[in-house]
Amino acid sequence: MKRRQFIKKTAQGSAALTLGATLLSCVESTNKSIMTNKTAPVAICTWGFTKANQAAGEALESGMAALDAAIKGVAVEEENIKNTTVGKGGAPDREGNVTLDACVMNSNGDCGAVVCVENITNVAALAKVVMEETPHVMLAGKGAEELAYKNGFQAEHLLTDSSEAAYREWLKTSEYKPIINIENHDTIGMLCLDQHGDIAGACTTSGLSYKMKGRVGDSPIIGSGLFVDNKIGGAAATGMGEEIMKTVGSFLIVELMRQGKTPQEACEEAVQRIVTKNKNIENFQVAYIALNKKGETGSYCIHPGFAMMQYKDGTNSRITSAATLDS
Repeated sequence: MKRRQFIKKTAQGSAALTLGATLLSCVESTNKSIMTNKTAPVAICTWGFTKANQAAGEALESGMAALDAAIKGVAVEEENIKNTTVGKGGAPDREGNVTLDACVMNSNGDCGAVVCVENITNVAALAKVVMEETPHVMLAGKGAEELAYKNGFQAEHLLTDSSEAAYREWLKTSEYKPIINIENHDTIGMLCLDQHGDIAGACTTSGLSYKMKGRVGDSPIIGSGLFVDNKIGGAAATGMGEEIMKTVGSFLIVELMRQGKTPQEACEEAVQRIVTKNKNIENFQVAYIALNKKGETGSYCIHPGFAMMQYKDGTNSRITSAATLDS
């Protein structure tokens, strides 16, 4: 090869190597940028469950997936024996038995639920087992309880001394009239947006105090107590389940957000759907919370007194909800 041709080819090769290295560097930089482009996590829940929402928010900050963080958060209240509306220590039905309901929904659209479960505290975690380990979406009663034992859950007596004492007192009159924002304070619904931008949720309850045996409300019903569409957002409900189920409220909120409404606007519309169809709204509470993919949140209720917790930017805040009957 002539010297001039050799130098020319060598120069071309060097340029190609340099260009290749530059392009490779760009690809690596882009990949690194994609890998480090994380979403600021958000956790919200119904009512003033400060510790539960804090636990979920911190779990999200540590990198935990949305559903696992939600289950971790609601477990705080499931295990709180002073909470008479969720988990262990929940108020019993009219027969004196504590039965728990729960559901979960992940960012892929998969879901699981359990209803009328006795002797198991962490029923949100059990709902996840139904979702992941069975071909079904919902299991009830003894079937759900047996699945729990097969998966390492421990049997616990759910009726505490204080809840039993309150039940004995109730038996003196046996009057069934849920008190707004107290006995209707029957659910922890939680929605989480994780660092990957995925949304999931959990909802768990012991139901209304002194309900009829076998009663199931909205909480474990996908679309009523909880619904998530990872392209849009999620919603959760609390209050009088019989009314929430009539409009499939959580699903409605997500669909309203799909149409372009903010989480706040969607919650307000969902409450109005109930208000316009009922003449006795003074007798019950319904409240919703919602979260979209941007991390925007909203809440709304019928009667004043409802609030949600919001963990955002490392701060856990209690946000009082506006109400239809706000005076």
